[in-house]
Amino acid sequence: MPVAVPLHEKPLAAKVLVIGHRGAPAWRPEHTLASYGKAIADGADFIEPDLVMTKDAVMVARHENEIGGTTDVASHPEFAGRKTTKTIDGKAVTGWFTEDFTLAELKTLRARERLPQLRSTKYDGEFQIPTLEEIIDFVAAESAVVGHPVGIIPEIKHGSYFRQLGLPMEDRLLATLAAHSYTRTAPVEIQSFEISNLEYLHDRLGGVHARQRHPNIRLLQLMDAADQQPYDVAAAGGKLDYGDMMTPAGLRKVARYADAIGPSITAIIPLGADGRLGRPTTLVHDAHAAGLELHPYTFRPENQFLATDFRHGNDPVTYNEAGLIAEIRVYLDAGIDAFFTDDPAVGREALAR
Repeated sequence: MPVAVPLHEKPLAAKVLVIGHRGAPAWRPEHTLASYGKAIADGADFIEPDLVMTKDAVMVARHENEIGGTTDVASHPEFAGRKTTKTIDGKAVTGWFTEDFTLAELKTLRARERLPQLRSTKYDGEFQIPTLEEIIDFVAAESAVVGHPVGIIPEIKHGSYFRQLGLPMEDRLLATLAAHSYTRTAPVEIQSFEISNLEYLHDRLGGVHARQRHPNIRLLQLMDAADQQPYDVAAAGGKLDYGDMMTPAGLRKVARYADAIGPSITAIIPLGADGRLGRPTTLVHDAHAAGLELHPYTFRPENQFLATDFRHGNDPVTYNEAGLIAEIRVYLDAGIDAFFTDDPAVGREALAR
């Protein structure tokens, strides 16, 4: 891992961008058109649909393929028999899974708030699970309303898992993007925690000549904790972990196929034992030196998610706009190029200041 040093970097990007993480889930249930619409209205430059597959090979937006926590599927007696336990990326998960449902069946479900202990549940039961095609249509229409293109940053979830099921997403995603006039020109950034699918997409997009052939599409390598491995690497028996990938040599390898990295915010500024921000690591500097932008995740407005420095009171549920603005500002000073946030309006305010 990079060592902690005092550091102030300038962004590599010409403009720091606000990414609506799953839309604007501080205000609407995540991965719904309502959440994406709120993010766009609140100034997000990009909205983020996480993509999983249905039984009939349709890409839909859910953070995970297990949907017990984000939909009302448990209240549908007709689907009770589909609750099961599966191994997803090496971990046992119990619940209901999108790949066991057709799109028509998923459309009978309604979204629920994933964090009811922290956020309002007043919109539970109102919104459907959207397909990628519906999201593109929606963003195109909303972009016309706000008067500028809004980017889409889809994440391929559990790529190896779905490929093993005969439901690979990579070519389907490219075909969907190519089929819609909006995503043939609007900013798109495809992201994944795995490596092999991004390398494949890099080659499919034209390799080193991708900028000329597909100037609107970029690739983002997401990164988990330093001691964790990309699942495709682990499944192949490899030893590479995200810590290796965040070294200067590792970042140069990532730069061969990706345009940016998406680490957690604490990989940039770690937290001390007291929960306060420590000193920045060299990650921003090292990534920029390799030609990679940094798009870290995730800034959230509730006390529970903020560094101790920025909390107001001791209640973890407290909505803390001022604290989130202050925290984002510290990371902006560290030189990040974009950032994921559950509250794009606050992210926009942090940039304005």
